[in-house]
Amino acid sequence: MPPASKAEEGEPTSTVHSQLVKLLSALFYGTCSFFIVLVNKAVLTTYSFPSPLVLGIGQMATTIVILYVSKLNKIIQFPDFNKSIPVKLFPLPLLYVGNHISGLSSTSKLSLPMFTVLRKFTIPLTLFLEVIILRKQYSLNIIVSVFAIILGAFIAAGSDLSFNLEGYIFVLLNDIFTAANGVYTKQKMDPKELGKYGVLFYNACFMIIPTFVISISTGDLQQATEFSQWRNILFIIQFLLSCFLGFLLMYSTVLCSYYNSALTTTVVGAVKNISIAYIGMLFGGDYIFSVLNFIGLNICMGGGVMYTFLTLQGPEHPKQQVGEENIPSDAKLESAVD
Repeated sequence: MPPASKAEEGEPTSTVHSQLVKLLSALFYGTCSFFIVLVNKAVLTTYSFPSPLVLGIGQMATTIVILYVSKLNKIIQFPDFNKSIPVKLFPLPLLYVGNHISGLSSTSKLSLPMFTVLRKFTIPLTLFLEVIILRKQYSLNIIVSVFAIILGAFIAAGSDLSFNLEGYIFVLLNDIFTAANGVYTKQKMDPKELGKYGVLFYNACFMIIPTFVISISTGDLQQATEFSQWRNILFIIQFLLSCFLGFLLMYSTVLCSYYNSALTTTVVGAVKNISIAYIGMLFGGDYIFSVLNFIGLNICMGGGVMYTFLTLQGPEHPKQQVGEENIPSDAKLESAVD
């Protein structure tokens, strides 16, 4: 037997390293996503902070400052501004601000378990957009698991005793924006173009001023400046923590999509929501129990686990093409004899 080539010797190591990077980026995103929901819930509900827009502006400003300072210190690199950047980014800035505003608004208007259940609709929306935009295909088992998630979400939402139509509208809009943002971000993260840091930085730059103008016109900024808790040290700490976690969430989302896919990022979010929903039941204080709601939650979570398993296991076992290099040596000998 001839000795293995250097490429063959290095292939297992390279594969392990690639899988590790994918896993760590997914865990990083899941952790950031978990903590920011809890912190935003505390800021917007426990302290009754009246302005989700101002909180979003704080998160954008934090992102701009951290990335710009990192670029100045040559820690990261992304292209300087030029006239082609807005064209390269579109429609990401619109999806970016829509995702932020709808997400923060829905968090403040829904109970924690119901918020996480309705956020499951991001999964089928992402699947649909990846099929349409990225031309991907998925197995019947994955589609069945998606329908299980939707069924559970409908059962849980239909029996929600704390029904809030405005909150439901905001969270479904958040699902649409999140799915579209994830798919288009994956499409536009070409290192030869803006790269992952350029996408993050210019998204925040383009949308912070319009969001600031909207906050003035809607009265959100005035309500924020008149908020009574600005002298409360604990509130200030949590507000600043939310701003920093907002940056980490944006960065981890791009990182997970960069090393994996938009769909994997969505699946990780679903797994994270499983733990958030049950924590909300036990410790959140705003979950109103009903039998149908609880059954729907568990069906939804079961579908999410099945979907996660199928999605994460599927790429690890690709179908091999039938070619001469895949035919066993015994079969080749038999063919030669014939």
